[in-house]
Amino acid sequence: MEFKQLDDRNLVSLYIDGNEKAFETLLFRHKDKIYRFIYMKVRDRVVTEDIFQEAFVKIINTLKAGAYNEEGKFLPWAMRIAHNLVIDHFRRTSKVRMVSESSSSREDFNIFSVLQQEDRNAEQAITYSELETQMVGLIDHLPAVQRDILRMRIYQDLSFKDIAEMEDISINTALGRMRYALINLRKLIEKHQMVTEI
Repeated sequence: MEFKQLDDRNLVSLYIDGNEKAFETLLFRHKDKIYRFIYMKVRDRVVTEDIFQEAFVKIINTLKAGAYNEEGKFLPWAMRIAHNLVIDHFRRTSKVRMVSESSSSREDFNIFSVLQQEDRNAEQAITYSELETQMVGLIDHLPAVQRDILRMRIYQDLSFKDIAEMEDISINTALGRMRYALINLRKLIEKHQMVTEI
């Protein structure tokens, strides 16, 4: 059987039925695209390798468990798994960094610009840490497209050009999403009565 001629749907079916060669073909067909997708987000070869391997372990386990129901759309499904693992990675390893509002009119505005690192006493340091944790929690309440763009700016320090290329959108769309994300984040800060001055 010439596996290269088969589409993803057929290869998935064959693999679920126990044909390992079918999965090798799927892996060979899509590995470069998934690897590049992960690397564009994390910009670190070692981390990319780890997430890439974790993604394919999860893909294999899901297929073998019979939990795959994407109706033949294997690549978008696999990319979503990779994307979720990237987000998990940043949640585990990243602190909230400065959220720059360079996406709009003022280059000098930062949500955390009022939080100074120097000369904090113990109480202030605890308050700052709590505020960071709360801010991460608030980001989770934003709409998905706004949440993703904030994470790409905060955790990965990606330019809007990079974000636009990765998300396949225009730079103006990326800027607009960032602007709305920051507006909504401010509303959430006010709603939860967070104190951003220490």
